[in-house]
Amino acid sequence: MKMTPEQLSGVNSDHLTEIMFGQKAFLVHLQVVDDLLELKHAAAQAGYNLNIASGFRDFARQKLIWNNKMAGDSVILDSNSQPLDSQTLTTDEKIMAILRWSALPGASRHHWGSDFDVFDRDSLPKETQLQLEPWEYLSGHQADFYLWLAGNLSKYGFFFPYQHDLGGVAPEPWHISHKQVASRCLQQLTLKHLQQRLSLSPVLGNEVVLEKLETIYNQFITNISGDE
Repeated sequence: MKMTPEQLSGVNSDHLTEIMFGQKAFLVHLQVVDDLLELKHAAAQAGYNLNIASGFRDFARQKLIWNNKMAGDSVILDSNSQPLDSQTLTTDEKIMAILRWSALPGASRHHWGSDFDVFDRDSLPKETQLQLEPWEYLSGHQADFYLWLAGNLSKYGFFFPYQHDLGGVAPEPWHISHKQVASRCLQQLTLKHLQQRLSLSPVLGNEVVLEKLETIYNQFITNISGDE
């Protein structure tokens, strides 16, 4: 499964196919569809209505998220999900803070169609919007669903890439990844590919990002939890 640099960085989506999943249509990697549908069926058998909060995200969308945070138009959170005063941060500090919760455009696992932010719709309280914050999954309304996921993901080829805090991306108990496909994508996403994409499509803070790109690559992109 050879991916092009454009596919790896979310610029091209011709490696994906559209499927209906719950109440919405999502673009999913062709080699992930069957396992994802089987996972949903197994969850339903266990009493959970597995839905996707966020699936494929293209480069333009990731760039918008990034630029809004860099410009101060969206909140930057600290490691405890508390808002930071972005006006007091240097460009370097902003970049490192953003990377705890939001991927660098061109390097998001959501570009591949192999990764999904999931939740149990039936456990979400009425008139409550999902926040995708750790407390929801560790002690809140998604806790039972998370325990089921933790015990069953691997049966269907998935794992939690951000299960533990390794000093890179903060723990995300909602983020599941298809092991086989995502591992191949990550192997093919090289530092050189990222440098080329960011040179062609600069983001806010691009000069500092490129200066720190090797550190970012090692700390936030390849630094993931295993598939235990």
